[in-house]
Amino acid sequence: MTRIIMHGCSGAMGRVISGLAEDMEDIKIVAGIDPDDQVNLGYPVFQSLEQCNVEADVIVDFASAKAVDHLLEYCGKREMPLVLCTTGLSQEQVEKVQKMAEKTAILRSANMSLGINVLLKLLQDAARVLAGAGFDVEILEKHHNRKVDAPSGTALALADSINEAMGNAYHYKYDRSAEQVRRTAKEIGIQSVRGGTIVGEHEVIFAGQDEVISFSHTAYSKAIFGKGALEAARFLKGRKPGLYTMADVIDSAT
Repeated sequence: MTRIIMHGCSGAMGRVISGLAEDMEDIKIVAGIDPDDQVNLGYPVFQSLEQCNVEADVIVDFASAKAVDHLLEYCGKREMPLVLCTTGLSQEQVEKVQKMAEKTAILRSANMSLGINVLLKLLQDAARVLAGAGFDVEILEKHHNRKVDAPSGTALALADSINEAMGNAYHYKYDRSAEQVRRTAKEIGIQSVRGGTIVGEHEVIFAGQDEVISFSHTAYSKAIFGKGALEAARFLKGRKPGLYTMADVIDSAT
Protein backbone atom coordinates (compact mmCIF):
# COMPACT_ATOMS: atom_id res chain seq x y z
CA MET A 1 0.00 0.00 0.00
CA THR A 2 1.30 3.45 -0.97
CA ARG A 3 0.09 6.10 1.48
CA ILE A 4 -0.14 9.60 0.03
CA ILE A 5 -0.46 13.11 1.44
CA MET A 6 -2.20 15.27 -1.17
CA HIS A 7 -0.66 18.77 -1.13
CA GLY A 8 -3.25 21.16 -2.58
CA CYS A 9 -6.12 18.73 -2.12
CA SER A 10 -9.02 21.15 -2.63
CA GLY A 11 -7.79 22.35 -6.05
CA ALA A 12 -9.09 20.94 -9.32
CA MET A 13 -6.32 18.36 -9.70
CA GLY A 14 -6.34 17.53 -6.00
CA ARG A 15 -9.99 16.56 -6.26
CA VAL A 16 -9.41 14.58 -9.45
CA ILE A 17 -6.57 12.61 -7.87
CA SER A 18 -8.63 12.00 -4.73
CA GLY A 19 -11.39 10.50 -6.83
CA LEU A 20 -9.03 8.30 -8.83
CA ALA A 21 -7.31 6.99 -5.69
CA GLU A 22 -10.63 5.74 -4.31
CA ASP A 23 -10.74 3.12 -7.07
CA MET A 24 -7.15 1.89 -6.58
CA GLU A 25 -6.56 -0.98 -4.18
CA ASP A 26 -2.86 -0.39 -3.52
CA ILE A 27 -2.94 3.42 -3.19
CA LYS A 28 -4.59 5.44 -0.45
CA ILE A 29 -4.66 9.18 0.21
CA VAL A 30 -4.36 9.37 3.98
CA ALA A 31 -4.31 13.16 4.44
CA GLY A 32 -4.51 16.45 2.57
CA ILE A 33 -2.89 19.87 2.93
CA ASP A 34 -4.86 22.96 1.95
CA PRO A 35 -5.79 26.38 3.38
CA ASP A 36 -9.41 25.23 3.06
CA ASP A 37 -9.34 22.55 5.74
CA GLN A 38 -13.15 22.27 5.77
CA VAL A 39 -13.26 20.49 2.42
CA ASN A 40 -14.71 16.96 2.66
CA LEU A 41 -12.67 14.49 0.61
CA GLY A 42 -12.89 11.43 2.82
CA TYR A 43 -9.59 12.00 4.65
CA PRO A 44 -8.31 14.52 7.22
CA VAL A 45 -7.21 17.89 5.81
CA PHE A 46 -4.69 20.19 7.49
CA GLN A 47 -3.86 23.82 6.78
CA SER A 48 -0.12 23.20 6.91
CA LEU A 49 2.37 20.36 6.59
CA GLU A 50 3.50 20.90 10.18
CA GLN A 51 -0.03 20.30 11.47
CA CYS A 52 -0.29 16.97 9.68
CA ASN A 53 0.28 14.07 12.08
CA VAL A 54 -0.60 11.27 9.63
CA GLU A 55 2.09 8.79 8.54
CA ALA A 56 2.63 8.58 4.76
CA ASP A 57 5.05 7.28 2.14
CA VAL A 58 4.88 10.04 -0.49
CA ILE A 59 3.61 13.60 -0.92
CA VAL A 60 1.90 14.43 -4.21
CA ASP A 61 1.87 18.15 -4.96
CA PHE A 62 -0.58 19.96 -7.23
CA ALA A 63 -0.69 23.29 -5.41
CA SER A 64 1.01 26.53 -6.50
CA ALA A 65 4.55 27.68 -7.20
CA LYS A 66 4.49 30.03 -4.21
CA ALA A 67 4.11 27.03 -1.88
CA VAL A 68 6.95 25.01 -3.43
CA ASP A 69 9.85 26.48 -1.41
CA HIS A 70 8.38 25.48 1.93
CA LEU A 71 7.29 22.10 0.55
CA LEU A 72 10.82 21.32 -0.63
CA GLU A 73 12.34 22.32 2.70
CA TYR A 74 9.81 20.15 4.55
CA CYS A 75 10.46 17.08 2.36
CA GLY A 76 14.23 17.55 2.43
CA LYS A 77 14.32 17.83 6.22
CA ARG A 78 12.14 14.75 6.73
CA GLU A 79 13.48 12.77 3.75
CA MET A 80 9.92 12.49 2.44
CA PRO A 81 9.59 11.44 -1.23
CA LEU A 82 7.81 14.05 -3.34
CA VAL A 83 5.93 13.95 -6.65
CA LEU A 84 6.18 17.59 -7.71
CA CYS A 85 3.49 18.39 -10.27
CA THR A 86 3.26 22.16 -9.82
CA THR A 87 4.46 24.07 -12.89
CA GLY A 88 5.71 27.61 -13.43
CA LEU A 89 8.71 27.27 -11.11
CA SER A 90 11.39 29.96 -11.13
CA GLN A 91 14.98 29.10 -11.99
CA GLU A 92 15.85 29.45 -8.30
CA GLN A 93 13.13 26.94 -7.42
CA VAL A 94 14.34 24.50 -10.08
CA GLU A 95 17.81 24.71 -8.57
CA LYS A 96 16.31 24.12 -5.13
CA VAL A 97 14.57 21.00 -6.43
CA GLN A 98 17.94 19.67 -7.60
CA LYS A 99 19.51 20.45 -4.22
CA MET A 100 16.74 18.79 -2.20
CA ALA A 101 16.90 15.73 -4.47
CA GLU A 102 20.24 15.04 -2.79
CA LYS A 103 18.32 14.47 0.45
CA THR A 104 15.16 12.73 -0.74
CA ALA A 105 13.53 11.22 -3.82
CA ILE A 106 11.80 13.85 -6.00
CA LEU A 107 9.95 13.18 -9.23
CA ARG A 108 9.30 16.16 -11.50
CA SER A 109 8.09 16.14 -15.11
CA ALA A 110 6.81 18.75 -17.56
CA ASN A 111 3.72 16.58 -18.10
CA MET A 112 2.43 13.78 -15.86
CA SER A 113 0.55 11.98 -18.63
CA LEU A 114 1.82 8.46 -19.26
CA GLY A 115 0.92 8.82 -22.94
CA ILE A 116 2.92 12.01 -23.40
CA ASN A 117 5.94 10.49 -21.72
CA VAL A 118 5.80 7.42 -23.97
CA LEU A 119 5.56 9.84 -26.90
CA LEU A 120 8.70 11.65 -25.72
CA LYS A 121 10.63 8.39 -26.03
CA LEU A 122 9.12 7.46 -29.41
CA LEU A 123 9.99 10.87 -30.84
CA GLN A 124 13.66 10.42 -30.10
CA ASP A 125 13.80 7.24 -32.17
CA ALA A 126 11.78 8.88 -34.95
CA ALA A 127 13.94 12.01 -34.96
CA ARG A 128 17.18 10.10 -35.34
CA VAL A 129 15.85 8.50 -38.53
CA LEU A 130 13.58 11.18 -39.99
CA ALA A 131 15.24 14.44 -38.96
CA GLY A 132 18.53 12.79 -39.71
CA ALA A 133 17.22 12.16 -43.26
CA GLY A 134 16.32 15.84 -43.69
CA PHE A 135 12.66 15.84 -42.65
CA ASP A 136 11.40 19.20 -41.33
CA VAL A 137 9.93 19.19 -37.80
CA GLU A 138 6.86 21.20 -36.77
CA ILE A 139 4.85 21.09 -33.53
CA LEU A 140 1.25 22.28 -33.13
CA GLU A 141 -0.34 22.54 -29.69
CA LYS A 142 -3.94 23.44 -28.77
CA HIS A 143 -5.36 24.39 -25.37
CA HIS A 144 -8.41 26.05 -23.81
CA ASN A 145 -8.96 29.80 -23.97
CA ARG A 146 -7.94 30.32 -20.33
CA LYS A 147 -4.38 29.09 -20.79
CA VAL A 148 -2.02 32.06 -20.66
CA ASP A 149 1.42 30.63 -21.42
CA ALA A 150 2.37 29.77 -25.00
CA PRO A 151 3.83 27.57 -26.20
CA SER A 152 2.81 24.96 -23.66
CA GLY A 153 5.39 23.34 -21.43
CA THR A 154 4.55 20.03 -23.07
CA ALA A 155 5.22 21.38 -26.56
CA LEU A 156 8.61 22.57 -25.38
CA ALA A 157 9.30 19.19 -23.78
CA LEU A 158 8.48 17.48 -27.09
CA ALA A 159 10.83 19.84 -28.93
CA ASP A 160 13.55 19.33 -26.32
CA SER A 161 13.26 15.56 -26.64
CA ILE A 162 13.74 15.75 -30.40
CA ASN A 163 16.55 18.27 -30.08
CA GLU A 164 18.34 16.11 -27.51
CA ALA A 165 18.23 13.14 -29.86
CA MET A 166 19.79 15.32 -32.56
CA GLY A 167 22.65 16.59 -30.43
CA ASN A 168 20.89 19.90 -29.61
CA ALA A 169 21.58 21.15 -33.13
CA TYR A 170 18.14 22.72 -33.60
CA HIS A 171 16.67 26.10 -32.64
CA TYR A 172 12.98 26.89 -32.09
CA LYS A 173 10.80 29.14 -34.26
CA TYR A 174 7.66 30.38 -32.48
CA ASP A 175 6.08 32.91 -34.84
CA ARG A 176 6.58 32.88 -38.59
CA SER A 177 4.65 36.12 -39.14
CA ALA A 178 7.29 38.18 -37.37
CA GLU A 179 9.95 37.39 -39.94
CA GLN A 180 9.19 36.61 -43.57
CA VAL A 181 12.00 34.21 -44.36
CA ARG A 182 12.32 30.64 -45.54
CA ARG A 183 12.61 28.07 -42.75
CA THR A 184 16.05 26.65 -42.08
CA ALA A 185 16.91 22.97 -41.94
CA LYS A 186 17.83 23.14 -38.26
CA GLU A 187 14.69 24.63 -36.79
CA ILE A 188 11.65 23.23 -35.03
CA GLY A 189 8.53 25.28 -35.62
CA ILE A 190 6.19 25.52 -32.60
CA GLN A 191 2.71 27.02 -33.04
CA SER A 192 -0.06 27.56 -30.46
CA VAL A 193 -3.86 27.61 -30.65
CA ARG A 194 -6.10 28.82 -27.80
CA GLY A 195 -9.85 28.29 -27.82
CA GLY A 196 -12.90 26.84 -26.12
CA THR A 197 -12.40 24.07 -23.60
CA ILE A 198 -9.65 22.08 -25.34
CA VAL A 199 -7.88 20.16 -22.56
CA GLY A 200 -4.73 19.62 -24.59
CA GLU A 201 -3.75 18.49 -28.07
CA HIS A 202 -0.21 18.09 -29.38
CA GLU A 203 0.88 17.07 -32.86
CA VAL A 204 4.46 16.57 -34.02
CA ILE A 205 4.90 16.62 -37.80
CA PHE A 206 7.89 15.22 -39.67
CA ALA A 207 7.56 16.56 -43.23
CA GLY A 208 9.85 15.12 -45.87
CA GLN A 209 10.01 14.92 -49.65
CA ASP A 210 6.62 13.60 -50.78
CA GLU A 211 5.69 12.12 -47.38
CA VAL A 212 4.57 13.28 -43.94
CA ILE A 213 4.59 11.35 -40.67
CA SER A 214 2.67 12.71 -37.67
CA PHE A 215 2.58 11.80 -33.99
CA SER A 216 -0.32 13.13 -31.95
CA HIS A 217 -1.66 13.05 -28.41
CA THR A 218 -5.08 14.23 -27.22
CA ALA A 219 -6.07 14.77 -23.60
CA TYR A 220 -9.82 14.46 -23.06
CA SER A 221 -9.75 15.24 -19.33
CA LYS A 222 -7.38 16.18 -16.51
CA ALA A 223 -7.72 12.63 -15.20
CA ILE A 224 -4.77 11.50 -17.32
CA PHE A 225 -2.47 13.79 -15.35
CA GLY A 226 -3.88 12.51 -12.06
CA LYS A 227 -3.41 8.90 -13.14
CA GLY A 228 0.20 9.65 -14.00
CA ALA A 229 0.78 11.34 -10.64
CA LEU A 230 -0.52 8.28 -8.79
CA GLU A 231 1.65 5.95 -10.86
CA ALA A 232 4.59 8.23 -10.02
CA ALA A 233 3.76 8.03 -6.31
CA ARG A 234 3.68 4.23 -6.46
CA PHE A 235 7.06 4.26 -8.22
CA LEU A 236 8.67 6.75 -5.82
CA LYS A 237 7.82 4.91 -2.58
CA GLY A 238 11.04 3.66 -0.99
CA ARG A 239 13.33 5.11 -3.68
CA LYS A 240 16.77 6.44 -2.86
CA PRO A 241 17.36 10.21 -2.93
CA GLY A 242 17.61 11.56 -6.47
CA LEU A 243 15.78 13.47 -9.17
CA TYR A 244 13.41 11.26 -11.18
CA THR A 245 11.07 11.84 -14.14
CA MET A 246 8.10 10.05 -15.67
CA ALA A 247 10.57 8.39 -18.03
CA ASP A 248 11.83 6.44 -15.00
CA VAL A 249 8.26 5.36 -14.19
CA ILE A 250 7.78 4.10 -17.75
CA ASP A 251 11.15 2.32 -17.79
CA SER A 252 10.25 0.53 -14.55
CA ALA A 253 7.10 -0.85 -16.15
CA THR A 254 8.83 -2.26 -19.24
